[in-house]
Amino acid sequence: MSVAEVTSPLRDAHAGPEAELARKCLYYMELMRQVEDRIERKLYKQGKVLGGVYVGRGQEAIPVGSALLAQADDVLFPSHRDMAVFFIRGVSARRVLAQYMGRMGGLTRGRDGNMHMGDMSVGVASIISALAATVPVAAGAALALRYQGKNGVVFSYFGDGATSRGDWHEGVNFASVQKLPVVFICNNNQYAYSTPLHLQMACANVADRGPAYNMPAAIVDGNDVLAVYEATGRAVAHCRAGLGPYLLECKTFRMTGHSAHDAAQYVPQGLFEEWGKLDPIKRFEAKMLAQGWADQAELDAARAAVIREVDDAVAWAEESPYPDPASLLDDVYESR
Repeated sequence: MSVAEVTSPLRDAHAGPEAELARKCLYYMELMRQVEDRIERKLYKQGKVLGGVYVGRGQEAIPVGSALLAQADDVLFPSHRDMAVFFIRGVSARRVLAQYMGRMGGLTRGRDGNMHMGDMSVGVASIISALAATVPVAAGAALALRYQGKNGVVFSYFGDGATSRGDWHEGVNFASVQKLPVVFICNNNQYAYSTPLHLQMACANVADRGPAYNMPAAIVDGNDVLAVYEATGRAVAHCRAGLGPYLLECKTFRMTGHSAHDAAQYVPQGLFEEWGKLDPIKRFEAKMLAQGWADQAELDAARAAVIREVDDAVAWAEESPYPDPASLLDDVYESR
């Protein structure tokens, strides 16, 4: 099967459903950016967030453009750079910030810090640190949906480095053999921690791995939220039709180090500046202005509203108590 190139749809569309979709896309990208900036650049440095901090700055278009297509029975497996998935599925910024600060208001009620969180009541599976390890689990979730008679689709997110691990290949192979409804979404941000793409794989594109598993694959501009939305729509339709899994490679760049403690000195000079010109939020705001979906005053007001929402979420999270040590063993063992 061939690898397709995907460009942005809605080029000449005007006000109407396209404008409403645009407002949603901008809101969730901006919310993800503002929450992660607050975590990495303030709360972490203030000592209010412990452990590693990993953000998706510059990659916001990928989780937003894909997760907006998820339906009620779908299950999503976000990576550590896909925070918008939680917001789109109804998890509030308050709960996410409380999670990062180890408070009772967080998704794990203070039993784990930062990104190790999920909420199966809204179909979001918890993150596994060894990212490729989620891929076989995602395939298993798709098999479970089939057993349950549901027409759900599983969204499996990972980075380019994950595709060089054995468990990624095992999970993808199983999904393809069983024709399971999984959309495999690669955030190809050019680096697996500090290893550039050309030093960890011999093929030119992650999508080149798809045909080996008789799986359709598409290359997407990962900094164009509408391109991601359109490509994901095709992939989801393919899965819901019972045709098996689909691989999307979203090309982007990690506009930060691997984590908050990583200065990314291994990145060649000029790359951050080059990719900064393709910032998905600035780029989309320019598109909204050009298409007449918003004016500058509306864009400024939208950003201000998100900042106020994040301010409120931080205050709420800081007021949420730490867990009572007496509850340490709660939910660890099943009582009979």
